[in-house]
Amino acid sequence: MNASKNTPPETLDAVVIGAGFAGLYALHRLRGLGLNVHGFEAGTGVGGTWYWNRYPGARTDSASEVYQFWFSDELLRDWNWSERFPAQEETERYLNFVADRLKLRPLISFSNKVTAARWNEAAKAWDITTDKGESVRSRYLLSCLGPLSEPKVPPFKGHEKFKGTFLHTSRWPKGGIDLAGKRVGVIGTGATGVQVIQTIASQVGELYVFQRTPTYAIAMRNPKLTDADRTALRARYGELGERVKFSLTGFAFDMQPKPWAQTTKEERRAVFEQLYADGSLIMWGGNFGEVLVDQAANDELSEFMREKMRARLTKPGAAEKLVPKYGFGTRRPPLDIGYLEAFNRDNVHIVDLLESPIECCTETGIKTGNAEYPLDIIILATGFDAATGAICAIDIRGRDGVELRKLWDRDITTAMGLQKHGFPNFFTSAAPLAPAAAFCNVPTCLQQQVEWISDCIAYVERNGKDKVIEATQAFEDKWVKHHDDVTGATLIAKVDSWWTGANIEGKPRRVLSYIHVGNYRKHCEDVASKGYEGFEIR
Repeated sequence: MNASKNTPPETLDAVVIGAGFAGLYALHRLRGLGLNVHGFEAGTGVGGTWYWNRYPGARTDSASEVYQFWFSDELLRDWNWSERFPAQEETERYLNFVADRLKLRPLISFSNKVTAARWNEAAKAWDITTDKGESVRSRYLLSCLGPLSEPKVPPFKGHEKFKGTFLHTSRWPKGGIDLAGKRVGVIGTGATGVQVIQTIASQVGELYVFQRTPTYAIAMRNPKLTDADRTALRARYGELGERVKFSLTGFAFDMQPKPWAQTTKEERRAVFEQLYADGSLIMWGGNFGEVLVDQAANDELSEFMREKMRARLTKPGAAEKLVPKYGFGTRRPPLDIGYLEAFNRDNVHIVDLLESPIECCTETGIKTGNAEYPLDIIILATGFDAATGAICAIDIRGRDGVELRKLWDRDITTAMGLQKHGFPNFFTSAAPLAPAAAFCNVPTCLQQQVEWISDCIAYVERNGKDKVIEATQAFEDKWVKHHDDVTGATLIAKVDSWWTGANIEGKPRRVLSYIHVGNYRKHCEDVASKGYEGFEIR
């Protein structure tokens, strides 16, 4: 059976939107409850982020031993990762492997994008429509859309006149693009831009990098894995699966146990060197906790990182353009494989958009305030409307027809990132005010959220007369205050970035993600243990 032609029944117990890590697991869990569940996916296959983001150099920056599902011994036993940080193709294959082993494809309508969902109070259900004209009714609705899945495409004046190739990294064609010898412009130097630039620098004729804000680059250490490596890792899976649950960022490491104030500068330097040599995000999520809240501590770590970056840049003037002045870890820190070294090449040129912003696209390239750059290909590595964008791309209307996007246009609030008051039986993963929105090894947090949601639905099925659940306004307000108290104490809250929604014009400012995976899990477990206190069940 061709999964893309799967037709759901008109009435369902649950609908799942998206077929990435969260969507696949949600389908599996809800089917296990005996519910009639169906998924909708805009793409032609499973994979979520790893279906859409197939640009050159795309790979995880979470180590493979924690970037996977933990619930199945069979999956853990039978999948073999080839390297520490898998490339896009391998991660996409893994998610297809999971979908096939769990026999999930018959539950999914592919190439079928949900466009609207409206709560029907009389039916105590959601009326859902898709871009294929299908309409279904479902008692529960789960958004399993990725936190970084709605592309940000800035309104570059005249881009429609450009006669070359103009595309966003998250919509890279499956067949690829011939870059050999071409004049290529990359706009943006965040995590995606880093991966693209370092990968194509040696392939293209001339590469122009249009940068507004420089990024810290942590040199990735990415060895190939041998059978012996995999055997050793499998022996630790039980330990690793537990460690990720209660760490700061959902990885199998945590912040330094010894307080900053009890260490000498020499001792801290030794810790920095050890973490940097690991070549992973332990440099951020396994450092001293004080570097996220204390300016003096952050300054010391930031200068260490700047020193490492300067040592890698040999072209005159490159360091002045590429080494950040803001604090390390207050913006998303990417891992790199030769990103800085790419700028030492004669064919790679940096265009400082703070000195001279882009004015427009022309038929032949890009014009800034002081120069024109002839290009064959323009690549937008301009990021995403994080956490809210993909959800708000759907016309979701709750009780009394209230539009979710209008509420979030005024203020971005949720109840633990799992529900929104006024939207009964609507559950979200990777939504604002939960760690999965940004500050987490995503599979760790998505699995936890899906488990909480499915357990909650099972509880409502047993105890609800109408089988309806909704976060109360009082509980949502309480969570928002707690979230703001936690995140507001960090240096992250003081810096404009996509973490605070500052990359989207007009977006309400708030740190989008809760900080501390372990504490979040404890809050969720506490609510569940008290019969889902803070949620009205009827």
